[in-house]
Amino acid sequence: MQAGAGGGFVKARAELGLTSFGAQVIRLGPGEDRYPEHDHTHDGQEELYAVLSGDGRIEIEGESIPLDGGVLVSVAPETKRKVYAGPDGLEILVVGGVAGAPYEPAPFSELD
Repeated sequence: MQAGAGGGFVKARAELGLTSFGAQVIRLGPGEDRYPEHDHTHDGQEELYAVLSGDGRIEIEGESIPLDGGVLVSVAPETKRKVYAGPDGLEILVVGGVAGAPYEPAPFSELD
């Protein structure tokens, strides 16, 4: 699948032809912290994080939650979040959408 950000942002939604919600795979190498702290106050998008491989942690409003196999984390739009990879790296699926509204893909998530 096509990826941006040096291979760290896999454009799963666009590659699979999904139109009703966002879905990207984030790949972080060992110890990486380049996934930006952010919220979705501007667009109202809530997100689900699912660990595909590796481990790490997600900080949500200052609380650190371990991420490893089988962990699912939901984050409300107005909540700040940041992801950190553990020593073996981390691969997560991030699914997002706005409750009660049609999905509008961000331009950076489209295929080149």
